[in-house]
Amino acid sequence: MIQYTLEVEGMQCGMCESHVNDAVRRAFRVKKVESSHGKNRTRILAEEPLDEAALRQVIDDTGYTVRSVKSEPYEKRGLFASWSK
Repeated sequence: MIQYTLEVEGMQCGMCESHVNDAVRRAFRVKKVESSHGKNRTRILAEEPLDEAALRQVIDDTGYTVRSVKSEPYEKRGLFASWSK
């Protein structure tokens, strides 16, 4: 599995987070997605690699701006244990 951490600019509230999460779920097969407007961050867990350009475009199309994308292998240590960092 692969964990993606995106810096997303423009989210102001929980509805913004839901908007981004729903757009990602509609466009890609993901195991989990969560966003934080307070941290300007979206995290995605996927079994297969995601097309970074398409990921940026999907979020940009919602009206928010992806500033960076980081991907790394995900090691299960308790589901999303590291996500609270």
